[in-house]
Amino acid sequence: MTAELDDSFHVFDTTLRDGAQREGINLTVADKLAIARHLDDFGVGFIEGGWPGANPRDTEFFARAAAELELKHAALVAFGATRRAGGNAADDPQVRALLESGAPVITVVAKSHDRHVELALRTTLEENLEMVRDTVSYLTGQGRRVFVDCEHFFDGHRANPEYAVEVVKAAHEAGASVVVLCDTNGGMLPAQVREVTAQVLAATGARLGMHAQDDSGCAVANTLAAVEAGATHVQCTANGYGERVGNANLFPVVAALELKLDQRVLPEGALGEMTRISHAIAEAVNLTPSTHQPYVGVSAFAHKAGLHASAIKVDPDLYQHIDPERVGNTMRMLVSDMAGRASVELKGRELGIDLGGDRELVQRVVERVKERELKGYTYEAADASFALLLRAEVDGRPRRFFRIESWRAITEDRPDGTHANEATVKLWAKGERIVATAEGNGPVNALDRALRVALERIYPQLASFALTDYKVRILEGRYGTDSTTRVLITTTDGAAEWSTVGVGENVIAASWQALDDAYAYGLLRAGLEPME
Repeated sequence: MTAELDDSFHVFDTTLRDGAQREGINLTVADKLAIARHLDDFGVGFIEGGWPGANPRDTEFFARAAAELELKHAALVAFGATRRAGGNAADDPQVRALLESGAPVITVVAKSHDRHVELALRTTLEENLEMVRDTVSYLTGQGRRVFVDCEHFFDGHRANPEYAVEVVKAAHEAGASVVVLCDTNGGMLPAQVREVTAQVLAATGARLGMHAQDDSGCAVANTLAAVEAGATHVQCTANGYGERVGNANLFPVVAALELKLDQRVLPEGALGEMTRISHAIAEAVNLTPSTHQPYVGVSAFAHKAGLHASAIKVDPDLYQHIDPERVGNTMRMLVSDMAGRASVELKGRELGIDLGGDRELVQRVVERVKERELKGYTYEAADASFALLLRAEVDGRPRRFFRIESWRAITEDRPDGTHANEATVKLWAKGERIVATAEGNGPVNALDRALRVALERIYPQLASFALTDYKVRILEGRYGTDSTTRVLITTTDGAAEWSTVGVGENVIAASWQALDDAYAYGLLRAGLEPME
Protein backbone atom coordinates (compact mmCIF):
# COMPACT_ATOMS: atom_id res chain seq x y z
CA MET A 1 0.00 0.00 0.00
CA THR A 2 1.11 3.54 -0.66
CA ALA A 3 2.40 5.50 2.30
CA GLU A 4 0.09 8.35 1.30
CA LEU A 5 -3.07 6.40 2.20
CA ASP A 6 -3.79 4.57 5.43
CA ASP A 7 -5.75 1.35 5.74
CA SER A 8 -8.95 2.97 6.97
CA PHE A 9 -10.69 2.78 3.60
CA HIS A 10 -10.23 0.26 0.78
CA VAL A 11 -10.79 0.67 -2.94
CA PHE A 12 -10.80 -2.92 -4.18
CA ASP A 13 -10.86 -3.56 -7.92
CA THR A 14 -12.07 -6.84 -9.40
CA THR A 15 -11.90 -6.02 -13.12
CA LEU A 16 -9.49 -8.90 -13.78
CA ARG A 17 -11.86 -11.45 -12.27
CA ASP A 18 -15.46 -10.29 -11.99
CA GLY A 19 -15.15 -7.69 -14.76
CA ALA A 20 -13.69 -10.31 -17.10
CA GLN A 21 -16.98 -12.22 -16.88
CA ARG A 22 -18.66 -9.62 -19.08
CA GLU A 23 -19.92 -10.98 -22.39
CA GLY A 24 -17.46 -10.02 -25.13
CA ILE A 25 -14.39 -9.75 -22.88
CA ASN A 26 -11.71 -12.42 -23.19
CA LEU A 27 -8.47 -11.35 -21.51
CA THR A 28 -5.08 -12.82 -22.17
CA VAL A 29 -2.49 -12.88 -19.40
CA ALA A 30 -0.73 -9.98 -21.13
CA ASP A 31 -4.02 -8.04 -21.13
CA LYS A 32 -4.45 -8.66 -17.40
CA LEU A 33 -0.93 -7.50 -16.63
CA ALA A 34 -1.47 -4.31 -18.67
CA ILE A 35 -4.77 -3.56 -16.93
CA ALA A 36 -3.22 -4.21 -13.52
CA ARG A 37 -0.59 -1.56 -14.27
CA HIS A 38 -3.29 0.95 -15.22
CA LEU A 39 -5.21 0.23 -12.02
CA ASP A 40 -2.08 0.61 -9.95
CA ASP A 41 -1.32 3.92 -11.66
CA PHE A 42 -4.82 5.03 -10.67
CA GLY A 43 -4.02 4.19 -7.07
CA VAL A 44 -6.50 1.49 -6.08
CA GLY A 45 -5.55 -0.38 -2.93
CA PHE A 46 -6.27 -3.93 -4.07
CA ILE A 47 -6.34 -5.67 -7.45
CA GLU A 48 -8.09 -9.04 -7.56
CA GLY A 49 -6.24 -11.02 -10.20
CA GLY A 50 -8.38 -14.12 -10.59
CA TRP A 51 -8.92 -17.66 -9.27
CA PRO A 52 -5.61 -19.57 -9.24
CA GLY A 53 -5.99 -23.33 -9.35
CA ALA A 54 -9.46 -23.17 -10.88
CA ASN A 55 -8.38 -21.31 -14.03
CA PRO A 56 -4.99 -22.07 -15.70
CA ARG A 57 -4.82 -18.57 -17.16
CA ASP A 58 -5.22 -17.05 -13.70
CA THR A 59 -2.58 -19.38 -12.30
CA GLU A 60 -0.21 -18.15 -15.02
CA PHE A 61 -1.16 -14.54 -14.28
CA PHE A 62 -0.04 -14.80 -10.65
CA ALA A 63 3.21 -16.52 -11.67
CA ARG A 64 4.01 -13.79 -14.19
CA ALA A 65 2.83 -11.01 -11.91
CA ALA A 66 5.39 -12.02 -9.30
CA ALA A 67 8.16 -11.51 -11.86
CA GLU A 68 6.77 -8.72 -14.05
CA LEU A 69 4.55 -6.44 -11.93
CA GLU A 70 6.06 -3.72 -9.78
CA LEU A 71 3.03 -2.32 -8.01
CA LYS A 72 3.41 1.10 -6.39
CA HIS A 73 0.05 1.36 -4.65
CA ALA A 74 -1.92 -1.86 -4.89
CA ALA A 75 -1.71 -5.27 -3.26
CA LEU A 76 -2.47 -8.25 -5.47
CA VAL A 77 -5.41 -10.43 -4.39
CA ALA A 78 -6.14 -14.09 -5.20
CA PHE A 79 -9.77 -15.24 -5.23
CA GLY A 80 -11.09 -18.64 -4.20
CA ALA A 81 -13.74 -20.50 -2.25
CA THR A 82 -14.01 -21.98 1.22
CA ARG A 83 -12.82 -25.54 1.59
CA ARG A 84 -15.08 -28.39 0.58
CA ALA A 85 -17.70 -29.78 2.92
CA GLY A 86 -16.46 -32.63 5.08
CA GLY A 87 -12.77 -31.89 4.59
CA ASN A 88 -10.25 -29.54 6.11
CA ALA A 89 -8.66 -26.42 4.72
CA ALA A 90 -5.06 -27.59 5.10
CA ASP A 91 -5.66 -30.50 2.71
CA ASP A 92 -7.96 -28.75 0.22
CA PRO A 93 -6.24 -28.38 -3.20
CA GLN A 94 -8.09 -25.17 -4.04
CA VAL A 95 -7.09 -23.57 -0.77
CA ARG A 96 -3.51 -24.71 -1.34
CA ALA A 97 -3.54 -23.11 -4.80
CA LEU A 98 -4.46 -19.80 -3.19
CA LEU A 99 -1.33 -19.96 -1.05
CA GLU A 100 0.82 -21.09 -3.97
CA SER A 101 -0.25 -18.02 -5.95
CA GLY A 102 1.99 -15.94 -3.70
CA ALA A 103 -0.66 -13.23 -3.36
CA PRO A 104 -0.40 -11.42 -0.02
CA VAL A 105 -4.19 -11.02 0.19
CA ILE A 106 -6.82 -13.68 -0.41
CA THR A 107 -10.56 -13.23 -0.98
CA VAL A 108 -12.64 -16.25 -0.04
CA VAL A 109 -16.23 -16.49 -1.27
CA ALA A 110 -18.66 -18.01 1.22
CA LYS A 111 -22.34 -18.90 1.03
CA SER A 112 -24.53 -16.71 3.23
CA HIS A 113 -27.96 -17.63 1.84
CA ASP A 114 -29.36 -20.72 3.60
CA ARG A 115 -31.00 -22.16 0.46
CA HIS A 116 -27.73 -21.87 -1.48
CA VAL A 117 -25.96 -23.76 1.32
CA GLU A 118 -28.46 -26.59 1.23
CA LEU A 119 -29.11 -26.73 -2.53
CA ALA A 120 -25.80 -25.67 -4.11
CA LEU A 121 -23.25 -26.88 -1.55
CA ARG A 122 -25.51 -29.75 -0.43
CA THR A 123 -24.40 -29.45 3.15
CA THR A 124 -25.77 -28.30 6.47
CA LEU A 125 -25.92 -24.74 7.70
CA GLU A 126 -23.55 -25.54 10.59
CA GLU A 127 -21.02 -27.25 8.30
CA ASN A 128 -21.01 -24.14 6.07
CA LEU A 129 -20.13 -22.01 9.11
CA GLU A 130 -17.31 -24.43 9.94
CA MET A 131 -16.05 -24.24 6.33
CA VAL A 132 -15.81 -20.47 6.72
CA ARG A 133 -14.05 -20.67 10.11
CA ASP A 134 -11.60 -23.37 9.05
CA THR A 135 -10.63 -21.71 5.74
CA VAL A 136 -10.18 -18.22 7.15
CA SER A 137 -8.24 -19.32 10.24
CA TYR A 138 -5.97 -21.58 8.16
CA LEU A 139 -5.13 -18.87 5.60
CA THR A 140 -4.53 -16.20 8.24
CA GLY A 141 -2.36 -18.70 10.09
CA GLN A 142 -0.26 -18.96 6.93
CA GLY A 143 0.38 -15.22 7.04
CA ARG A 144 -2.21 -14.11 4.52
CA ARG A 145 -4.62 -11.24 4.90
CA VAL A 146 -8.13 -12.57 4.23
CA PHE A 147 -11.30 -10.90 2.97
CA VAL A 148 -14.55 -12.89 2.88
CA ASP A 149 -17.19 -12.25 0.19
CA CYS A 150 -20.61 -13.26 1.53
CA GLU A 151 -22.30 -14.31 -1.69
CA HIS A 152 -26.02 -13.50 -2.08
CA PHE A 153 -25.87 -11.80 1.32
CA PHE A 154 -28.76 -9.38 0.89
CA ASP A 155 -31.12 -11.99 -0.55
CA GLY A 156 -30.00 -14.38 2.19
CA HIS A 157 -30.57 -11.76 4.86
CA ARG A 158 -34.10 -11.19 3.58
CA ALA A 159 -34.82 -14.94 3.69
CA ASN A 160 -33.04 -15.79 6.95
CA PRO A 161 -31.44 -12.78 8.61
CA GLU A 162 -30.17 -14.68 11.65
CA TYR A 163 -28.19 -17.14 9.54
CA ALA A 164 -26.76 -14.49 7.21
CA VAL A 165 -25.46 -12.58 10.24
CA GLU A 166 -23.98 -15.80 11.66
CA VAL A 167 -21.88 -16.20 8.50
CA VAL A 168 -20.50 -12.66 8.95
CA LYS A 169 -19.70 -13.39 12.62
CA ALA A 170 -17.99 -16.66 11.72
CA ALA A 171 -15.73 -14.95 9.18
CA HIS A 172 -14.96 -12.02 11.49
CA GLU A 173 -14.20 -14.16 14.54
CA ALA A 174 -11.95 -16.46 12.47
CA GLY A 175 -9.75 -13.50 11.53
CA ALA A 176 -11.11 -12.03 8.30
CA SER A 177 -9.95 -8.41 7.91
CA VAL A 178 -13.07 -7.47 5.97
CA VAL A 179 -16.40 -9.21 5.47
CA VAL A 180 -17.99 -8.11 2.20
CA LEU A 181 -21.78 -7.99 1.81
CA CYS A 182 -22.58 -9.00 -1.77
CA ASP A 183 -25.66 -8.05 -3.75
CA THR A 184 -24.91 -10.91 -6.11
CA ASN A 185 -28.18 -10.72 -8.04
CA GLY A 186 -28.09 -6.92 -8.21
CA GLY A 187 -31.69 -6.48 -7.09
CA MET A 188 -31.30 -4.27 -4.02
CA LEU A 189 -32.16 -0.58 -3.68
CA PRO A 190 -30.08 1.98 -1.77
CA ALA A 191 -32.44 2.31 1.21
CA GLN A 192 -32.42 -1.48 1.68
CA VAL A 193 -28.62 -1.66 1.47
CA ARG A 194 -28.19 1.21 3.92
CA GLU A 195 -30.57 -0.35 6.48
CA VAL A 196 -29.15 -3.88 6.30
CA THR A 197 -25.52 -2.73 6.38
CA ALA A 198 -26.14 -0.64 9.50
CA GLN A 199 -27.90 -3.59 11.19
CA VAL A 200 -25.09 -6.03 10.40
CA LEU A 201 -22.43 -3.60 11.57
CA ALA A 202 -24.22 -3.12 14.88
CA ALA A 203 -24.80 -6.87 15.34
CA THR A 204 -21.29 -8.09 14.49
CA GLY A 205 -18.73 -5.32 14.93
CA ALA A 206 -17.02 -6.66 11.80
CA ARG A 207 -15.34 -4.40 9.28
CA LEU A 208 -17.75 -4.47 6.33
CA GLY A 209 -17.35 -4.06 2.59
CA MET A 210 -19.82 -3.82 -0.30
CA HIS A 211 -19.93 -5.68 -3.61
CA ALA A 212 -22.81 -4.60 -5.86
CA GLN A 213 -24.00 -5.93 -9.19
CA ASP A 214 -25.93 -3.49 -11.41
CA ASP A 215 -28.99 -5.49 -12.47
CA SER A 216 -31.36 -2.86 -11.05
CA GLY A 217 -29.18 0.03 -12.22
CA CYS A 218 -28.30 0.89 -8.60
CA ALA A 219 -24.82 -0.60 -8.13
CA VAL A 220 -23.04 2.74 -7.67
CA ALA A 221 -25.82 4.13 -5.47
CA ASN A 222 -25.92 0.90 -3.42
CA THR A 223 -22.17 1.03 -2.90
CA LEU A 224 -22.34 4.61 -1.66
CA ALA A 225 -25.33 3.75 0.56
CA ALA A 226 -23.27 1.00 2.20
CA VAL A 227 -20.45 3.48 2.81
CA GLU A 228 -22.87 5.93 4.40
CA ALA A 229 -24.01 3.09 6.69
CA GLY A 230 -20.45 2.34 7.80
CA ALA A 231 -18.81 0.11 5.17
CA THR A 232 -15.13 0.98 4.64
CA HIS A 233 -14.31 -1.32 1.71
CA VAL A 234 -15.81 -1.01 -1.79
CA GLN A 235 -15.46 -3.58 -4.57
CA CYS A 236 -15.78 -2.23 -8.10
CA THR A 237 -14.75 -2.86 -11.70
CA ALA A 238 -13.33 -0.43 -14.23
CA ASN A 239 -16.11 1.01 -16.42
CA GLY A 240 -18.61 -1.22 -14.62
CA TYR A 241 -17.57 -4.34 -16.54
CA GLY A 242 -19.01 -7.59 -15.22
CA GLU A 243 -21.41 -10.45 -15.67
CA ARG A 244 -24.88 -9.70 -17.07
CA VAL A 245 -25.21 -5.89 -16.94
CA GLY A 246 -22.08 -5.41 -14.85
CA ASN A 247 -20.76 -4.31 -11.46
CA ALA A 248 -20.46 -1.08 -9.52
CA ASN A 249 -18.39 1.20 -11.73
CA LEU A 250 -15.04 2.06 -10.14
CA PHE A 251 -14.83 5.56 -11.59
CA PRO A 252 -18.13 7.13 -10.47
CA VAL A 253 -17.79 5.41 -7.08
CA VAL A 254 -14.33 6.85 -6.48
CA ALA A 255 -15.26 10.26 -7.88
CA ALA A 256 -18.33 10.43 -5.64
CA LEU A 257 -16.31 9.44 -2.59
CA GLU A 258 -13.64 12.06 -3.23
CA LEU A 259 -15.68 14.91 -4.69
CA LYS A 260 -19.07 14.49 -3.06
CA LEU A 261 -18.36 12.81 0.29
CA ASP A 262 -14.91 14.31 0.97
CA GLN A 263 -13.48 10.82 1.49
CA ARG A 264 -9.90 10.66 0.26
CA VAL A 265 -9.35 7.22 -1.26
CA LEU A 266 -6.67 7.77 -3.93
CA PRO A 267 -3.12 9.15 -3.93
CA GLU A 268 -2.70 12.87 -4.52
CA GLY A 269 -3.39 13.81 -8.16
CA ALA A 270 -4.70 10.38 -9.18
CA LEU A 271 -8.26 11.55 -9.75
CA GLY A 272 -7.09 13.78 -12.60
CA GLU A 273 -5.95 10.63 -14.44
CA MET A 274 -9.38 9.01 -14.26
CA THR A 275 -10.58 9.68 -17.81
CA ARG A 276 -7.29 8.52 -19.32
CA ILE A 277 -7.25 5.34 -17.22
CA SER A 278 -10.88 4.55 -18.08
CA HIS A 279 -10.26 4.85 -21.80
CA ALA A 280 -6.96 2.94 -21.63
CA ILE A 281 -8.66 -0.01 -19.93
CA ALA A 282 -11.48 0.07 -22.49
CA GLU A 283 -8.88 -0.20 -25.24
CA ALA A 284 -7.15 -3.06 -23.39
CA VAL A 285 -10.36 -5.11 -23.26
CA ASN A 286 -11.10 -4.16 -26.89
CA LEU A 287 -14.36 -2.32 -26.18
CA THR A 288 -15.23 1.18 -27.36
CA PRO A 289 -15.21 3.59 -24.41
CA SER A 290 -18.75 4.48 -23.39
CA THR A 291 -19.40 8.03 -24.58
CA HIS A 292 -22.10 8.68 -21.96
CA GLN A 293 -20.36 7.24 -18.91
CA PRO A 294 -20.49 9.61 -15.90
CA TYR A 295 -17.37 11.68 -15.28
CA VAL A 296 -15.17 10.05 -17.96
CA GLY A 297 -17.36 9.78 -21.08
CA VAL A 298 -16.65 12.21 -23.91
CA SER A 299 -20.26 13.37 -23.56
CA ALA A 300 -20.13 13.73 -19.77
CA PHE A 301 -19.56 17.48 -20.07
CA ALA A 302 -20.94 18.07 -23.57
CA HIS A 303 -23.56 20.79 -23.95
CA LYS A 304 -26.01 21.06 -26.82
CA ALA A 305 -29.01 23.20 -25.91
CA GLY A 306 -28.71 26.90 -26.61
CA LEU A 307 -30.10 27.70 -23.15
CA HIS A 308 -27.27 25.75 -21.53
CA ALA A 309 -24.67 27.44 -23.68
CA SER A 310 -25.93 30.90 -22.75
CA ALA A 311 -25.55 30.08 -19.07
CA ILE A 312 -22.17 28.39 -19.51
CA LYS A 313 -20.86 31.46 -21.29
CA VAL A 314 -21.49 33.34 -18.04
CA ASP A 315 -20.33 30.58 -15.67
CA PRO A 316 -19.62 26.93 -16.65
CA ASP A 317 -20.63 25.75 -13.17
CA LEU A 318 -24.23 26.69 -13.85
CA TYR A 319 -24.74 23.50 -15.90
CA GLN A 320 -21.90 21.27 -14.64
CA HIS A 321 -21.82 19.46 -11.31
CA ILE A 322 -17.99 19.55 -11.18
CA ASP A 323 -15.09 21.07 -13.09
CA PRO A 324 -14.34 18.35 -15.70
CA GLU A 325 -10.60 18.91 -15.35
CA ARG A 326 -10.77 17.42 -11.84
CA VAL A 327 -11.32 14.00 -13.44
CA GLY A 328 -9.16 14.59 -16.50
CA ASN A 329 -12.07 15.37 -18.82
CA THR A 330 -12.99 18.48 -20.79
CA MET A 331 -16.09 20.51 -21.51
CA ARG A 332 -17.37 20.34 -25.08
CA MET A 333 -19.90 22.41 -26.96
CA LEU A 334 -22.11 20.61 -29.47
CA VAL A 335 -23.38 22.54 -32.46
CA SER A 336 -26.71 21.44 -33.91
CA ASP A 337 -30.06 22.81 -35.00
CA MET A 338 -30.68 23.44 -31.28
CA ALA A 339 -27.72 25.81 -31.15
CA GLY A 340 -27.98 29.47 -30.28
CA ARG A 341 -25.46 32.29 -30.57
CA ALA A 342 -23.75 31.34 -27.30
CA SER A 343 -23.21 27.76 -28.50
CA VAL A 344 -21.54 28.96 -31.68
CA GLU A 345 -19.35 31.50 -29.89
CA LEU A 346 -18.18 28.95 -27.32
CA LYS A 347 -17.59 26.29 -29.98
CA GLY A 348 -15.60 28.77 -32.06
CA ARG A 349 -13.46 29.57 -29.04
CA GLU A 350 -12.96 25.83 -28.43
CA LEU A 351 -11.79 25.41 -32.05
CA GLY A 352 -9.49 28.43 -31.86
CA ILE A 353 -11.62 30.67 -34.10
CA ASP A 354 -12.35 34.07 -32.57
CA LEU A 355 -15.70 35.43 -33.72
CA GLY A 356 -14.91 38.77 -32.10
CA GLY A 357 -18.38 39.23 -30.64
CA ASP A 358 -19.77 39.86 -34.14
CA ARG A 359 -23.47 39.18 -33.49
CA GLU A 360 -24.37 39.34 -37.19
CA LEU A 361 -21.67 36.82 -38.07
CA VAL A 362 -22.67 34.50 -35.24
CA GLN A 363 -26.34 34.66 -36.22
CA ARG A 364 -25.37 33.88 -39.82
CA VAL A 365 -23.51 30.78 -38.63
CA VAL A 366 -26.48 29.70 -36.50
CA GLU A 367 -28.82 29.97 -39.49
CA ARG A 368 -26.34 28.15 -41.71
CA VAL A 369 -26.08 25.27 -39.23
CA LYS A 370 -29.85 24.96 -38.94
CA GLU A 371 -30.22 25.03 -42.73
CA ARG A 372 -27.57 22.33 -43.17
CA GLU A 373 -28.92 20.09 -40.42
CA LEU A 374 -32.36 20.26 -42.03
CA LYS A 375 -30.73 18.64 -45.08
CA GLY A 376 -29.24 15.85 -42.96
CA TYR A 377 -25.86 17.19 -41.85
CA THR A 378 -24.83 16.79 -38.21
CA TYR A 379 -22.03 18.73 -36.56
CA GLU A 380 -22.19 17.18 -33.09
CA ALA A 381 -19.72 14.49 -34.12
CA ALA A 382 -18.04 16.40 -36.94
CA ASP A 383 -16.05 19.21 -35.38
CA ALA A 384 -13.71 19.47 -38.37
CA SER A 385 -16.55 20.09 -40.82
CA PHE A 386 -18.00 22.70 -38.48
CA ALA A 387 -14.60 24.41 -38.22
CA LEU A 388 -14.45 24.64 -42.02
CA LEU A 389 -18.00 26.02 -42.14
CA LEU A 390 -17.07 28.58 -39.48
CA ARG A 391 -13.94 29.65 -41.36
CA ALA A 392 -15.92 30.03 -44.58
CA GLU A 393 -18.37 32.38 -42.87
CA VAL A 394 -15.57 34.37 -41.22
CA ASP A 395 -13.63 34.69 -44.48
CA GLY A 396 -16.70 35.18 -46.66
CA ARG A 397 -15.87 32.19 -48.85
CA PRO A 398 -14.69 28.57 -48.54
CA ARG A 399 -10.91 28.33 -48.54
CA ARG A 400 -9.60 25.17 -50.12
CA PHE A 401 -6.29 23.55 -50.95
CA PHE A 402 -7.58 22.13 -54.22
CA ARG A 403 -10.50 22.65 -56.58
CA ILE A 404 -12.36 19.66 -57.94
CA GLU A 405 -13.18 19.56 -61.65
CA SER A 406 -14.85 16.14 -61.48
CA TRP A 407 -14.61 12.72 -59.90
CA ARG A 408 -16.08 9.31 -60.58
CA ALA A 409 -16.03 5.87 -59.01
CA ILE A 410 -16.70 2.64 -60.89
CA THR A 411 -17.46 -0.80 -59.47
CA GLU A 412 -17.03 -3.64 -61.93
CA ASP A 413 -18.79 -6.95 -61.29
CA ARG A 414 -16.72 -9.80 -62.74
CA PRO A 415 -17.95 -13.24 -63.85
CA ASP A 416 -15.99 -15.01 -61.09
CA GLY A 417 -17.93 -13.10 -58.42
CA THR A 418 -15.15 -10.66 -57.56
CA HIS A 419 -15.38 -6.89 -57.88
CA ALA A 420 -12.96 -4.24 -59.09
CA ASN A 421 -13.24 -0.68 -57.78
CA GLU A 422 -11.62 2.19 -59.62
CA ALA A 423 -11.81 5.96 -59.11
CA THR A 424 -10.66 8.92 -61.16
CA VAL A 425 -10.33 12.49 -59.89
CA LYS A 426 -9.66 15.62 -61.92
CA LEU A 427 -8.63 18.63 -59.87
CA TRP A 428 -6.60 21.84 -59.74
CA ALA A 429 -3.97 22.51 -57.08
CA LYS A 430 -1.49 25.39 -57.01
CA GLY A 431 -2.30 26.29 -60.62
CA GLU A 432 -1.76 22.75 -61.90
CA ARG A 433 -4.43 20.49 -63.41
CA ILE A 434 -4.04 16.92 -62.19
CA VAL A 435 -5.79 13.74 -63.30
CA ALA A 436 -5.27 10.65 -61.13
CA THR A 437 -6.71 7.14 -61.09
CA ALA A 438 -6.47 4.47 -58.40
CA GLU A 439 -7.99 1.16 -57.40
CA GLY A 440 -9.27 0.24 -53.95
CA ASN A 441 -11.09 -2.42 -51.98
CA GLY A 442 -14.27 -0.38 -52.37
CA PRO A 443 -15.36 2.74 -54.24
CA VAL A 444 -14.70 5.05 -51.27
CA ASN A 445 -11.26 3.55 -50.68
CA ALA A 446 -10.53 3.98 -54.39
CA LEU A 447 -11.51 7.68 -54.21
CA ASP A 448 -9.31 8.17 -51.15
CA ARG A 449 -6.36 6.59 -52.95
CA ALA A 450 -6.96 8.60 -56.11
CA LEU A 451 -6.92 11.82 -54.09
CA ARG A 452 -3.64 10.80 -52.52
CA VAL A 453 -2.12 9.99 -55.91
CA ALA A 454 -3.18 13.41 -57.13
CA LEU A 455 -2.08 15.48 -54.16
CA GLU A 456 0.77 13.85 -52.21
CA ARG A 457 3.42 15.32 -54.52
CA ILE A 458 2.11 18.83 -53.81
CA TYR A 459 1.13 18.20 -50.19
CA PRO A 460 3.49 15.54 -48.77
CA GLN A 461 1.79 15.94 -45.37
CA LEU A 462 -1.01 13.71 -46.70
CA ALA A 463 1.25 10.69 -46.32
CA SER A 464 0.60 10.73 -42.57
CA PHE A 465 -3.21 10.84 -42.95
CA ALA A 466 -5.19 7.67 -42.33
CA LEU A 467 -8.93 6.99 -42.13
CA THR A 468 -9.70 5.36 -38.77
CA ASP A 469 -13.48 5.18 -38.81
CA TYR A 470 -16.27 5.27 -41.37
CA LYS A 471 -19.97 5.36 -40.53
CA VAL A 472 -22.96 5.43 -42.88
CA ARG A 473 -26.52 6.25 -41.98
CA ILE A 474 -29.47 6.22 -44.35
CA LEU A 475 -31.78 9.07 -43.46
CA GLU A 476 -35.50 8.85 -44.01
CA GLY A 477 -36.61 9.70 -47.53
CA ARG A 478 -39.88 11.14 -48.71
CA TYR A 479 -40.46 8.82 -51.66
CA GLY A 480 -39.68 5.18 -51.00
CA THR A 481 -36.05 4.56 -51.94
CA ASP A 482 -35.40 8.28 -52.43
CA SER A 483 -33.41 8.59 -49.21
CA THR A 484 -30.54 10.78 -48.11
CA THR A 485 -27.24 9.27 -47.00
CA ARG A 486 -25.04 10.69 -44.27
CA VAL A 487 -21.40 9.66 -43.86
CA LEU A 488 -19.10 10.40 -40.91
CA ILE A 489 -15.37 9.89 -41.40
CA THR A 490 -12.68 10.02 -38.72
CA THR A 491 -9.12 10.76 -39.84
CA THR A 492 -5.81 10.86 -38.01
CA ASP A 493 -2.38 12.29 -38.73
CA GLY A 494 -0.80 10.19 -36.00
CA ALA A 495 -1.02 12.99 -33.44
CA ALA A 496 -4.75 13.76 -33.35
CA GLU A 497 -8.07 12.70 -34.85
CA TRP A 498 -10.77 14.77 -36.50
CA SER A 499 -14.23 13.96 -37.85
CA THR A 500 -16.03 15.21 -40.94
CA VAL A 501 -19.51 14.79 -42.37
CA GLY A 502 -20.94 14.49 -45.86
CA VAL A 503 -24.54 14.23 -47.05
CA GLY A 504 -25.66 13.18 -50.52
CA GLU A 505 -28.13 11.28 -52.62
CA ASN A 506 -25.94 8.18 -52.37
CA VAL A 507 -23.14 6.84 -50.21
CA ILE A 508 -20.37 7.72 -52.70
CA ALA A 509 -21.42 11.36 -53.01
CA ALA A 510 -21.72 11.72 -49.25
CA SER A 511 -18.36 10.01 -48.73
CA TRP A 512 -16.69 12.35 -51.21
CA GLN A 513 -17.83 15.41 -49.25
CA ALA A 514 -16.55 13.96 -45.98
CA LEU A 515 -13.20 13.05 -47.61
CA ASP A 516 -12.88 16.53 -49.12
CA ASP A 517 -13.41 18.11 -45.68
CA ALA A 518 -11.06 15.63 -44.00
CA TYR A 519 -8.17 16.55 -46.33
CA ALA A 520 -8.85 20.28 -46.09
CA TYR A 521 -9.00 20.29 -42.30
CA GLY A 522 -5.93 18.08 -41.97
CA LEU A 523 -3.85 20.39 -44.15
CA LEU A 524 -5.03 23.39 -42.12
CA ARG A 525 -3.93 21.53 -38.98
CA ALA A 526 -0.53 21.03 -40.60
CA GLY A 527 -0.17 24.81 -40.80
CA LEU A 528 -0.53 25.18 -44.57
CA GLU A 529 -2.24 28.10 -46.28
CA PRO A 530 -5.17 27.41 -48.63
CA MET A 531 -4.60 28.23 -52.29
CA GLU A 532 -7.62 30.56 -52.38
